[in-house]
Amino acid sequence: MSLIEVLGNGTRLEILRELSRRPKYVSELAEAVGMDGKSAVHHLSTLEDADLVEWYMRGNRKYYRLTKSLELRIAPPPERQFVLQADEVDASETADR
Repeated sequence: MSLIEVLGNGTRLEILRELSRRPKYVSELAEAVGMDGKSAVHHLSTLEDADLVEWYMRGNRKYYRLTKSLELRIAPPPERQFVLQADEVDASETADR
């Protein structure tokens, strides 16, 4: 699945928005986005396959965090520029949040 396809889903964008604030565990994300845990896991798996999120354990909870910083720029004519960029994130920055 291309990055455009992964990000073309509003639910996954909401999950990314939530994770941009701080790492969260599955049920916390599901509640924040308004879905059941099974759906959240499906979307998180897709984001993980795209290397946009990763997980780590804290106690008995599986937390997810962003692995890339995403930037989307779209310029109107005459430039007609469309740029989607994903840059690596330092995991130590998000681990302590």
